[in-house]
Amino acid sequence: MSAYADQRVLVVGGTSGVGLATASEFVVQGADTVIASRSPQRLEAALAELAGLGGTATGQALDIRSDEGVEKFAAAAGEFDHVVVTAGETPMGRVDALPLSDAYAAMDSKFWGAYRIARAVRVKSSGSLTLLAGYLSQRPGKASALQSAINAALEALVRGLALECAPLRVNAVSPGLLRTPLWEGMEATAREHMYEAVARRLPVGRVGEAADVAQAVLFLSTNVYATGTTVYVDGGGTIA
Repeated sequence: MSAYADQRVLVVGGTSGVGLATASEFVVQGADTVIASRSPQRLEAALAELAGLGGTATGQALDIRSDEGVEKFAAAAGEFDHVVVTAGETPMGRVDALPLSDAYAAMDSKFWGAYRIARAVRVKSSGSLTLLAGYLSQRPGKASALQSAINAALEALVRGLALECAPLRVNAVSPGLLRTPLWEGMEATAREHMYEAVARRLPVGRVGEAADVAQAVLFLSTNVYATGTTVYVDGGGTIA
C-alpha cells in the first residue's frame, strides 16, 4: 500500500511546472490531493490532466499574496498531512534596473506567500511542509540579486520553522535551471540555446525537469528524519 493512502495533500501552485509534477506524483501515489492557484483557467486545465491519472484531485482558487484570502482558505480547508508551496512570481532584473514595485511584488509573492501558508494552513504534526526555493541562494547570477535573496530567505525560514513547528517537519527544495513553462515567454531558439549552454556546464550534462524536483519533494515528505534542511536538485549547478 502506498505511503500516501488515506493522506491529504495540498500543493500550492500545483497547476504547472514543478507544482503540477508534484501533484501528479501525489495523485499516482494515492493521496487525496488539493491543488491551489489564483487562475481558475489553469486549475481547470490541471485538474483535467490529473483526472487522467486515476486518483483523487480537487482544485481551489487561492491568491497567496492576499492575507485575507489565505486566512479564509485555511479556515475552510481543514487539516493536511503534507503541504507543498511551489507558487511565486519573481521577475528577473538588475537591482538598478528592476522597478521597486516589481521587487516588492516578487518578495510578496514568493517569500510572503509561503510565509502566509506556513502561518495559516493547518498541517498534522506527523506531516510535512515543503517550500520551493532555488539554487540562486548559493550561486547568484549577474541579474538575479533579488531572486538570490528571496531564495536564501526561504531557506532560512525553513530552518526557523523546523524549530518553531516541531515535530512537524519543514524542508525546502532548491532547483537549478528547469525545462518548465516558466521560460515559455522566451523566443524558442534563445530558450534552447540557454538550455544547451547550461547543460554543457553541468556535471550531469542536462538541464532539469519538473519531475526531478517532484521526486525530491516526495522524498522529504516521507523521510521522517529530515527537517530544517534544503535539498539542492540542480545538476551540480552550485559547484560547476
